[in-house]
Amino acid sequence: MPSSFKGNKSSLPSKPCVACGRPMSWRKAWAKNWAEVRYCSDACRKHKPPQKPPA
Repeated sequence: MPSSFKGNKSSLPSKPCVACGRPMSWRKAWAKNWAEVRYCSDACRKHKPPQKPPA
């Protein structure tokens, strides 16, 4: 999390959900694994897009 956070939620990092494309904002619960977070919800995790087979 940015050390300059002073309550302005628009300054938090965000990234798109892999399944639906909606933007996800950083959450305190994701602080330890923000790099691994890929889905915005359990519903998107269940309906994830098919993975490409390794070449």
